[in-house]
Amino acid sequence: MNAWTATALAELTSAEREVADLLAIEADPADARGVLEQVPYWFHTFALNRTEGIYAPGTARDHRYRIPAIPESFEGLSVLDIGTFDGFYAFLAEARGADRVVAVDNEQYIEWVHARWGVKLEGGEGFRAIHELLGSRVEYRKLDALELDRLDESFDFIFCCGILHRVEAPALLLRLLRRRLSEVGRVLIETHGVFADPDDGDPVHRYGPGEVYPHDAYVYWGLTPAGIDVLGRESGFRRFELIDEPMIDGHPRLIGWLRT
Repeated sequence: MNAWTATALAELTSAEREVADLLAIEADPADARGVLEQVPYWFHTFALNRTEGIYAPGTARDHRYRIPAIPESFEGLSVLDIGTFDGFYAFLAEARGADRVVAVDNEQYIEWVHARWGVKLEGGEGFRAIHELLGSRVEYRKLDALELDRLDESFDFIFCCGILHRVEAPALLLRLLRRRLSEVGRVLIETHGVFADPDDGDPVHRYGPGEVYPHDAYVYWGLTPAGIDVLGRESGFRRFELIDEPMIDGHPRLIGWLRT
């Protein structure tokens, strides 16, 4: 086990385990430990074998606020997961009955992970390992979020979690999502909020490199519910439906729905 994984395991909390337990993989213990050896970094936490207490330790902090927004059933739905990274939500949708799941990522995180943690990745290691353990049918595409029209198909449910604040043109991304959404579809939006600043009443705030997270040059925006609402309406959605505004590890988050 590499040093990064050992440290991450030591820091793993019950909050991350609670989310991971939504997708109980229950792999053979030897296979589960082998995955920990072969994957040098995890963003999502996975319950590889709960009986033996084997978890793949992710750096994503406490996603419990997302749980109420995730349907208990995806039966009969086609699902798109943007910025999938290790693929937790794509695999969860499949496990909950989705007919088709497409997971996309431009693998920009390779540079981000190296800058923040000094870990070198090739891209897709965690996704491939979990895909194999599950015998999954989720389709993975290396694709930038602003190239979604290349998919040339529509989806009933789109995960857009942790992405809107990481694209330089969020309004363009929302227009692309609208084009990829079926007429009865919905988008789950989760993004970074705006730090309290009495001198800045703008619904969308521009952040500089490293201003939100140290050594992270890819967080461009902080958004308010009003900001998402305006961008969403301009992109062809109805109003933004806010679900929650949690503060996670000192960072404001927003989560809610955009519907056609």
